[in-house]
Order: sequence, then structure tokens, then C-alpha cells
Amino acid sequence: MSVVTSSLSEDQQKKLLSLLGHVRLHLLYKATVHGFTAAAFHNRCDQQGPTVIVAHNAGFVFGAYTSKNYTQSGEGVKDEQAFLYSIRAGADKPLRVGGITGQCAFTDANTGPNYGALVFLHEDNPVFQSNPGTGFVFQAADMHGGDLALTEFEVYRVEGLGDLLAKPWRNIKWTAERKQQLMKFIQDYKPEIKTVNEARVLMVGPVGAGKSSFFNSINSAFRGNMTCQAIAGTAGKSVTTQFRTYSIKAGKGGRAVPLILCDTMGLESTDTGLDIEDLVSISKGHIMDRYQFSPSMPLMENAPGFKKHTTLKDMIHCVVYVVDSNKVSLLTEKMLDKFTTIRKKINQLDIPQILLMTKVDEACPLVAEDLTNVYRSVYIQKKARELSEALGIPLSCVLPVKNYSEELELDLNTDLLLFSAVEQILNYADCFFENHVVEDQEVNDELELYRSSDHLRPELSQHFDHQVV
Repeated sequence: MSVVTSSLSEDQQKKLLSLLGHVRLHLLYKATVHGFTAAAFHNRCDQQGPTVIVAHNAGFVFGAYTSKNYTQSGEGVKDEQAFLYSIRAGADKPLRVGGITGQCAFTDANTGPNYGALVFLHEDNPVFQSNPGTGFVFQAADMHGGDLALTEFEVYRVEGLGDLLAKPWRNIKWTAERKQQLMKFIQDYKPEIKTVNEARVLMVGPVGAGKSSFFNSINSAFRGNMTCQAIAGTAGKSVTTQFRTYSIKAGKGGRAVPLILCDTMGLESTDTGLDIEDLVSISKGHIMDRYQFSPSMPLMENAPGFKKHTTLKDMIHCVVYVVDSNKVSLLTEKMLDKFTTIRKKINQLDIPQILLMTKVDEACPLVAEDLTNVYRSVYIQKKARELSEALGIPLSCVLPVKNYSEELELDLNTDLLLFSAVEQILNYADCFFENHVVEDQEVNDELELYRSSDHLRPELSQHFDHQVV
């Protein structure tokens, strides 16, 4: 399934945002994709809170904003915050038209959006009606130029970003010294289990969330230059089709960092994508590197590529869920159900879990301006809480990060956020190892006893020989 994208140009979006204030737009409905019908509109736009309509004709971008829900109540809705607008090619500023005092902003019917002066998707066709003076007063030439045919019709949810918190909800030292401390901690990390040399971390998330990009970003930060060892992309379907295990080196030709990041297929919104039984097999250490996932069935125990005998070093020691911060509110029920099923399976295996919120700079302009605002952003904190509640993961386990995507040079603050996430991942992996220290010690004791017995056997044999003599 292809990704649905906005038809607004960068300039048009900037002008629209100037009317809406400090907000973020989430595309809900696109008529050329979902259909020019009232049913398609209501199916995707009802009960979405504040929304803005973006209609296109030959020369204008125009529409309506409301702070109220569409519910198909059949009644007129008053909304003092509602307004109509128009963005004309070549005009410096957009036109904004407020409603007539005391009149309803729109009729909440089962038809297309009906703002009186502008009635969209008339009779389920790519057209609109223009009735200036009904609820809103404007000149048709200024609003839409008199062309009543729609070339595109979109609806966006309008989400307030809020301002910056007076104090950050988490503290990070944004210094080069702190970066060196984190790098040293990661490089010197050593699991408590004697038979395990590194932590194995499994990354799980929807298509395009940034799993492969997270590995590439960590690898780049340690290497000191941009790398792209893991294939990353923006396709609608998972770019990763194999199970891959990636090691990280500290500098070109340097020693390996005691961390293995394991990448998987994306969790697609349909029944395709990563099979949950495959995920369980990975977590138990049964699936080998470069196993090609099958879209039709999970890997069976007797099939090639299935590793029957595993040890603690083969298992996954921490599961990291990866979610795009821009799409927190757009996670479907199907996707949330997948996460819930996976969480239950991973909990049964007693594996710690963490959640990474990627693309925080794209989600909040204040963070884009200065990454050190990430823990002062009201919006990012709100999204973190939403994810915590939706996925049943404690807020303390939700970590905002920014991957490298378009940059050519490393950035100190980006590295700090990435390394801070890795630090927490390793701390959580320690929880897994602590739960298995006793088991590992018993194995080692048995091995030591066996070695001791082997060592004594010649002496015992000689002793018995003397007795026989």
C-alpha cells in the first residue's frame, strides 16, 4: 500500500499554518485516493477533533477550519473559532473569513462538509457549491475564482503543539564530555552472564518507523562518519525482508561494541509483514542471520534456517519497539492489536522492552529548531504519554530519538540522544541477565565439576591400578 501524501506545497502549508498558529497537521482524507464521496469523508474524518479542509481547484487552495467534531448529528453547529480561508497563487497573505456572529458554522449532516457559503463534495462529486452570505461573507472571486470543480480535496486533523515546559521532564547534559562518557559506558559494557559477550537487541515496529535508520545512526555516531550498512527507505512496504544482525565498530577498523542490533520486517497494517511466531522464534534465538522471511508462513522447527539448540547468548536480551512520532495518533486498531499480542508474547519470555519515538524533529518544530528542546516540548511529552497508554509500556521506557536521515555531518546533540537511548537499552538488557544469573551459574558449576572430574581421572585411575596390584 503506497503512502498517502499531502498535495500542499511548502509555501501553501506555511501560509495555512500562519492562520492556525502553533499546530501540526495530520492528513486524514484525500479524495483522489479515498473517493469524492460523503461516506469516504465521514469514514475518515468523524470524531477527529479540530480539522481543516483543504480544497484545490485550478488556481486556488481554500477551505474551512472548525474546532468541533463531525458526528453526523443532523444539526447546525456553532463554532466561534471556525473560519473560511483562501490561498491564491501569487498572493502574499492568505484570506481569512470569520463566521457571521450568532450563526452556525456548519451543518453536521451525513453529506459532504456543509459550511453554508461553501458546500463540499456536492452529491458525491468532485465539485462544491458557493453561497456567499450564508454563514460567511466573501467575494467569490477572492475565495475560489468562480471555478466550482475540485481537482483535490483533503482534510487534516489540527493538533496543537503547545509551548515549551518551564523545566524538562527529563534531564540530559548536552555536552561533549557527556557524549564521551556514554560512548565509554557502551564500549566497556559487559553482561553479567559469563557465557555472553554482548547484548542482543531486537527492533520491532511499523514500516518506515526507522528501525534500520536507528542502527545506521548508532553506527555512524561510533564510526565518526555517515554509514548506511542497513538498508533503509520510505516505501509503503517493508524494505527489510531478512532477519539481520548488525554489529557496531568504534571507529573504522576499531573493536566491536558489545551490542548486536537485530533488524526485522516491518509490522504492516495488513495481515502481511512480520509473522508474530517468527518474532517469538527470533527472541528465543532460533532464527539465523540472513533468514529470508516468508510472507505465507512462519519458520517451522524442522525447516532449514531453524536453530534448534540455543543458549543465552543466542536469545534476545531486550526488545525495542520503534514508532514514528508523527504517526502516534494514526496507529490503527489493527496495529495496536499487533503490538498488544507481541507484548504478551515477549512478556512470557521475560524479556525487557523499551519504546523509541523516532523523528521527533519532524513531529515538533520547536525540537527541529533546537534538539535540546526534546524534553521541554509539550507535544513530544504528550505523544510519549499517548504511546505509553496505547501500548501498555511505562512512560519511563519511552525514549524520544532523532535518527540521521538527510545529514552529511554528525551532530553532537543527535549523538547524545542516540547514545542515551543505547545506555537505557543496555541497562534493561542487564535486567534480563540478572534474571538468568542463577541459571548461568548452575551451568558453569556443572562445567567446572566436569572439568575437575576430568582433571582427577588420571590420578584416580592410577590409584585404582595400585590397589589392584
